[in-house]
Formats: sequence, structure tokens, C-alpha cells
Amino acid sequence: MLLWVFLGLVGLVLLIGLWLAATYNGFVKLRNKVEEAFSTMDVFLKKRYDLIPNIVETVKGYAAHESETLRNVVAARNAAAGAQTIEDRVTAENAFQATLKSLFALSEAYPDLKANTNFLNLQSQLTAMEGEISDARRYYNAVVKTFNTKTEVFPSNIIAGIFHFVRKPLFEVSQEAERQNVEVKF
Repeated sequence: MLLWVFLGLVGLVLLIGLWLAATYNGFVKLRNKVEEAFSTMDVFLKKRYDLIPNIVETVKGYAAHESETLRNVVAARNAAAGAQTIEDRVTAENAFQATLKSLFALSEAYPDLKANTNFLNLQSQLTAMEGEISDARRYYNAVVKTFNTKTEVFPSNIIAGIFHFVRKPLFEVSQEAERQNVEVKF
């Protein structure tokens, strides 16, 4: 009888140990997926940052007196490219997105610019890049949602607490920035 109790306890400890290992490994895999997803999105963001100076230079030739708008675009690009944390990146990206809208609103006011082949090519590249960034954000947010859910649900939240797996921020576009009208002054 004592042997069965001992074997039962050993079995229970073994099951708990296997569960602990599986849960911990699950967190590590999800954390790595989150980092990989952010890295992928970061590559697309950097490509977009590299396109912006070319677009700004093209616009300068047609809209030289719109220097404030162009300075704002460059400043927002530099702030977004230099952001260190995910939270800073989200904030800077929201500001950058708003300045891009004002840049393309300028093209509507200058028919020669709107017809410029170089500008149209750059605008097309940026539009394609925005689609890739959107897909990368969607993937990142899906992986983060899975990770965050696992950190909060019982019993895996116990392992998350013990091993300091903490929630990751979603990469969300500011609703306020999206709803504001683009203002172009002449």
C-alpha cells in the first residue's frame, strides 16, 4: 500500500514537472515569436523611413514654400526611426502617420507634382510598403494577443509570474490621429 502511495506521489510530481516545463517552454516560444514579429515589422518600417527622404526631395522641387510641412515630415520620420521602446515606437509612428497624410495632401494641390513620374513611383512604393507594414502589425498583434492571454489565464499565469513573463504592448494606431482631417494651408 505504501508503495502505491509513493508511486502516486512520484507520478503527480512528474506530471506537475512536465506541465511546468511545457508551460515555460510555451512562454519562451511565444516570446520569441513576439520578438520575431516585431523585428519583421521593424524592417518594413525602416524601409519606409528610407523612402521618405526621396519623397520629400521630390516634393521640395514643386512646393518649395511648403517647407514647414516638409520639416515636420522629416522630424516625425527621425523621431519614429530613433524610437527605442515599443511604446515610444507606437507613439512616434502615430505622429509620423499624421505627417505623411499632410505630405500626400500637398500632392493634391500641385497638379505638376501629382503627374510627376518619380513622385508617382515613390508614392506607389510607399503605398505597397504601408500594406506590408499593416500585415506585419496584424501578425505582431496576433502573436502578442496570444502571449498576453497566456500570461493572464489560470494556471499559466502562475508560471508567468514566477518567471517574470509580462504583458507585451500591442502596436496600435492612434484613433485620434486617424480621425483628424489633414490641413493644408497656402
